[in-house]
Amino acid sequence: MRESLIILGLGILAAAMRSSRSRAVRKLGALALLIASFFLFYFIMGGSVLAGTAGVMIWALLPWVELLTRIRRLRMPVDNRLRYKTLPNPSFFPHASQAAAAIAQEGFEHVSDCCWQWDGMSQHFRLYWNPEKRAIASICLCEQSDVAFAFISVTSRDDQGRVWRTTNFPFAPTLRRPPGVNWNHLPCRENCFHQILRSHRLFMDRKGIHSDQLSIPDPEEAESEIESEMRQQIDHNLKSGIIRLTEDGHFEYSKRGLLFLWLQFLKDMVRFC
Repeated sequence: MRESLIILGLGILAAAMRSSRSRAVRKLGALALLIASFFLFYFIMGGSVLAGTAGVMIWALLPWVELLTRIRRLRMPVDNRLRYKTLPNPSFFPHASQAAAAIAQEGFEHVSDCCWQWDGMSQHFRLYWNPEKRAIASICLCEQSDVAFAFISVTSRDDQGRVWRTTNFPFAPTLRRPPGVNWNHLPCRENCFHQILRSHRLFMDRKGIHSDQLSIPDPEEAESEIESEMRQQIDHNLKSGIIRLTEDGHFEYSKRGLLFLWLQFLKDMVRFC
C-alpha cells in the first residue's frame, strides 16, 4: 500500500503541476512524472534501480514508434502550391471564430482563403493584412486524420527582407528555420489575437526593429510569400541534411532528420504548450 500511495501521490502532483500557467512549474511537473515512472518500475521489479531507469527511458524512446512507422514513410512535395479553398467548419477549431473577430477589430482586412495538402494533411490559411501596422495576420487550421488544431500568426518583413513572426503554433518546428526568419514562439494558451499582436510589437522592439524599417505588405503577394518561404525552408533543410530528395520530386526525412524530430518531440513533451 505504501508503494502504491507514493506512485499515486507523485502522479497527482505531476498532473497538478503540468496544468499550471507557469512554464517552470510545468517543467517540474514533467520531472515529477519521470520520478513517478521510475518508482513504478522500481517497485514492480522488487527494488531494481535498472528497471526504474528503464521506466524513465521509455518516455524518451516513445516518439520512435511514430518516427519509425508513419513519419519515416512520409513523402512531401518539394513544390507545393496554395490553392483557393473555403475553410472547414470553424466550430471544429477552438478560438478560430473569436480570433477572426479580434483580427477585424484591430483593423486587419481579409485577403484570401487558401490551402495546401500533402500526405493526408490539410493546412488552411485565412489571411488578413493591415498596411498601417505593416503586418500580415493569419489563422491556420490544420487537419490530419482525426486530429485538428488552429493557431494564429502575425508576420512582418523589414527592408532587408528578414521575416519577423509571432505565433502560438502549439508544437516545436518540424524543420529548421532558414536564415532571416525569426520566430517569437508563444505558448498555445495565448490564443487572444490582441495579446498576440501586442507580443509581436514587443518582440520587434526587443530586436531593435522599428515600424519605419518594416515593409508595407502587398495583399496580392501574401500567398506567393508563403510558398516562397516554404521553398526556402526546404532548400535550407536539404543543405543541412535534415531531409533528402526522392526520385519522384518529393522529399523525406533523413536519418539525421529523424534524430532532429526526436529532439523536437522531447521538447514538446517537456514544454507541453
